[in-house]
Order: sequence, then structure tokens, then C-alpha cells
Amino acid sequence: MASGFPVDTDRLTDDLYEAVNGKWAEQATIPGDHSSTGGFMDLVDNIEHTLMADFDDLLAGKPTPGNAEMGEFKKLYTLALNFDQREENGVAPLKPYLEKIEGLRDFADLNAHLTEWFLTGLSTPVTISVDPDMKDTDHYALYLDAPSLILPDKTYYAKDNPAAKQLLPIFTTTAEKLLQLCGYSADRAQTIVAQAKAFDAQIAPHVKSAEESADYVKMYNPFPLADVDAKTTQLDLTGAIKGLIHDAPAQVILPQPTYFDALDSLLTPDNFENLKSWMLVNTVFDGTGALTEEFRQVGGTYRRALSGQKEARSQKKAAYYLATGTFGQVVGDYYGRKYFGEKAKADVRDMVLKMTAVYQRRLKTNTWLSAATREKAIVKLQKLTIKVGYPDEIDPLYQQFKIDDHASLFENLQHISEIAIKHHFSRWGQPVDRKRWDMSANTVNAYYSPDNNEIVFPAAILQKPFYSLDQSSSANYGGIGAVIAHEISHAFDNNGSQFDEFGNINNWWTDTDLAHFKDLAQAMIDEFDGIDFAGQKVNGKLTVSENIADAGGLSCALEAAKSASEIDLKAFFINWANVWRMKATTEYMQLLLSIDVHAPAKLRANVQVKNLDDFYTTFDVKPTDKMYLAPDKRVKIW
Repeated sequence: MASGFPVDTDRLTDDLYEAVNGKWAEQATIPGDHSSTGGFMDLVDNIEHTLMADFDDLLAGKPTPGNAEMGEFKKLYTLALNFDQREENGVAPLKPYLEKIEGLRDFADLNAHLTEWFLTGLSTPVTISVDPDMKDTDHYALYLDAPSLILPDKTYYAKDNPAAKQLLPIFTTTAEKLLQLCGYSADRAQTIVAQAKAFDAQIAPHVKSAEESADYVKMYNPFPLADVDAKTTQLDLTGAIKGLIHDAPAQVILPQPTYFDALDSLLTPDNFENLKSWMLVNTVFDGTGALTEEFRQVGGTYRRALSGQKEARSQKKAAYYLATGTFGQVVGDYYGRKYFGEKAKADVRDMVLKMTAVYQRRLKTNTWLSAATREKAIVKLQKLTIKVGYPDEIDPLYQQFKIDDHASLFENLQHISEIAIKHHFSRWGQPVDRKRWDMSANTVNAYYSPDNNEIVFPAAILQKPFYSLDQSSSANYGGIGAVIAHEISHAFDNNGSQFDEFGNINNWWTDTDLAHFKDLAQAMIDEFDGIDFAGQKVNGKLTVSENIADAGGLSCALEAAKSASEIDLKAFFINWANVWRMKATTEYMQLLLSIDVHAPAKLRANVQVKNLDDFYTTFDVKPTDKMYLAPDKRVKIW
């Protein structure tokens, strides 16, 4: 049995995923405000249900948990739920920002306000951030990048792309309606949106696709700031940077240098009105969730079309996600301490240490690495930082988030955004904060950070079906064990393997070992590339890092399961397939195929097990079975 639904034992050797999840899929329905259901999404929904019930009590007057930040969260949630007040405020809170853009006369005018623009969070043709230097991660570097596109990926802009033909008209209608809600005439709205799309289309040829961006190390392109500033005659980037960080670094990093090569051809006096319209449209979209119900409903139309979501979230859910998203670590701290706790934190940390010990044994007995590379890999593994459950303390930034009950929801959110942006740029010149978490504890996910050489497991993922005392140890290893080892494996995937134990880009491989690893990575690309799914094909290059991590995680977890006192490999493989159950709209599956670095859930379940010899002996898989893969085709890396 798997989560109450019977396993079709007759299908295990032909389609593991369908054998485990087929009966569930027959009965599962995708809620109207979702684009998918099952697996991870069920946990998200359960946490949503739990916390919304808790926060109902909070709003009803029950004592606020013992920190001031939760009191401010309560105020924001109350404001977000007050749709009557939102209707009364109308579009007025957004108007000053639209007027700022409308008031721009030329590039000289934009330059005069460029620092303010960045600090306010308004759309700009260049984005700036302060993040660890990928070759010196103890210190921060300044990154200059391109803005986001209207369509999900550069590939959508190819001539005759069918998805673009469906999506752009929906975007156009949505944007025009929003502008009319802001008081623009239909004709003026039409002109603004046409100009915004024209500017967006000019950006597209010069930015990276999702596949290109998946090669993480190629983000690191250092250039002298003076050279970058010279690429545009219209923007004073050095002046704006001085206003942001009170410094002008000699060097900046360009994740997408080809965009900056094209910048002068984009930012011309003739194109200024197109740029202004692009800024207007982005600003209106950014504000929709904090305005009236009509703004919220209309503003979500395009996003829902992207994912196939049939309806908007309820007002209450929308308010919940807006407030919890703003106070992420505060809500995560509440969730982690109440529903996870220090004992569970220690227990899971022990499990992670066990998995790293298994991984170390596997590295020591690896047959294709030379002794020199193997030693370096073990050092990297031993230096791995482990974060479990929730941070020891809430980020002090949240102490600055104060809610003004007399101001609108939009104004409060804008004020908080400006505090966060200012705090972000204040990192410049400070040592890198390695204690920082990039996910809140109530997030159903986990991650590996190559520049910190750390693995992070928020509390929310550490529950059934991934982990439960009610499950056998083998089932737990097929769930959370594989997830833990997956994140460890990211330290040695095609991206992570290029970083050393301190998180710096640094080649620690011998030439021979690196060449062999690249051949193995190519074999993983080939194993997935071109598989038919949802009317499209899987991109093996886009998904290779996650596929390498899945393979390493599953094989490592399998070894751990086999070393336990009780062994049930059927339960191991069945729970592995169980955690990937997912039913999604066609639109959402096709969107993920274009932009997601993960392979489709069904293929993650089915393809990886074919690489493991134990899968064949466990279920007596024969060459005539559909799950069979010839031994010489099985990809084994870690």
C-alpha cells in the first residue's frame, strides 16, 4: 500500500510510477486554484490549512507568540484580508508610481532618478544585486543583469512558437484591462501595451534561455565597471551604483554579457517611449495583488493561463500567501518551533550525518576517480554545512518591518520592500553571512548552495510520505533519505563539482577524471533527452544537474536502506515512486518542460530506478519488461 491507494503489482515491471500512483491519479482532482496536485503540493496544502487555522485564532485575539515580528505579521494579514478597505483605496496607492514614470522626459531625467528607482524597486532595463563573489565567497560582488521577459523563456520568442501565439494575446488583453483600471483610455492602454511588447521583444534575443542559464558557472563573467558603463551612452551606471552602495567597485559580474553588448542599441532616444511603456506595464502588474479584488482577478489572468490554473485563489488564501510571503522567516520560525521542534531537528540532523557517512564510503570505494580527485571530493563532503528545520534565530531584518494601520496595504508592502532593498545593498563591504537561509521553514523543498557548500532541509519537507515513524526504514530511505542524498549529490553534479569545499569556483579535478565525469554527464543527458512528455520533449541539457543529483541520491539512499537492520527494498522503491506522484494541467507540464531544471515527476520516478541493478532483482524485471534497460545503457555516476 502507498498512502491508502493499492499498488498494481502486475504493472511494477512495466511502469513503476503508474503501478504505484495509477489508482490515486484516477481519483485525484486538481483544485480550481491549482495547476497541480499530489506529492509536494499535498504537503503545501496541508501546511496552508494548518497555518490558516492557527492564524484565524491569532486574528480572533488569542495571544501572539512571543516575538514582536509575529505581532507585525498579524497586522499585515489583517490589512490584506480587509478587501473593503482595498476597494475604498482603489488605485490611488499605485498612482504616484505611474506618475513618476509618466513624468520622465528622457534618459537624462531617468539618470537623475536612477538610484531612487533601484531603491524603490521600480522596473529598470538593468538589474543590480549584491551577492557572494563566486570565486571569493567570503566577500560580496556586484552583479549586473538583464530584466525578466514577458514570456517564460527566450525560446518562446522563436518564430511560430505555438505557445507564444496563445499566451501573448492573453498578456495583451490582461495588461490593457489593468491599465484601463488605472484610468487610461482604451486607446492609450493599447498603445502602451504595444510599446511595452516591442521593447520586450528587443530584449529577448540578447538574454539566455533556461537551458543556457542552467550552466551555473557561466554566470560568472567579471568585467571592469568602467567598461560596462561605456557600453551604454544613455545610463550612468557608475553614478547609480555609487548611490546604492556608496562605492564604485573596479569590477562587476555580468551573468548575461551579451545583453550589455546590445544595451546601447536598446536604449536609444527613439526607443525611450517603448521603455517607459514597458516600465508602466511592469509596475501595474507588480501592484495588482495589493489593490482591489478586480485588480487581483484581472492581474492573475496571464499567470493562470501560463499554468492552466482555472480560477484565482480565494481572497482569504491570497491574503494568507501575501502576508506569509512578506514575513517568510517569521512564519517559518513559528511553524518550525510548533510543529517540528528541537528534538526532530536533532533527529533529522543525525539522519543527514548518516547519509553523508554513506556518501563518504561510496566516494572512498569509487572505481573511476583517481586518488587525488577522490581525496578532494571527500574533503568537500566533510566541509559540507548542514542546516535542518529552521534557523536558530529570525533574521534581524524582520525587526525593521513595522505596519502602519492607517496606511493602505499597498503602501505598507512598498515600505517593507524598500527596507528590504536598502538592507540588500547594505551588504556591500560586509563579510558574507553564511548563517542566512534562502528558504523559510514552512517551505516544502530543500536545496544545496554551491557558494556556501551547504545543504538545507526546511521543516516542512520532513514529514510523510518523505519521512514518518509509521513507515519502515526502507520506505523512509526511499523518501527523505533519497532527498537528503540528492542534495548532497548536488555538490558533485555538473555545476556543483566546479566549486571547492569553501564554495569557490575552483577546479579540483585531474584532467582525466574531469573528462570521464563529462562523459558520464553526457550519458545522463542522453538518457533523458528527447523523451516524449505532455506533447513535447524533455530537454536533457536543461535537466542534467537535477538528474545527476537524483541518480546519486537514489543510489546512496539504496545503500543506506540495505545496511539497516530491517530491509524491504520493495517498500524503498515504492515510496520513491510515491513521493513523485503528481497530476497537473497540460499547460503547467509544458511550462515546466520549457523552464524547469527538474525532469517531469513521472520520469524522475521511472528512469532513475532503471539504472540500479537492485531494482531488477527486487521486482524480477526481465528484458521483455518495459522497465528493463540493458546493463550497458545504465548510467552510474555516484
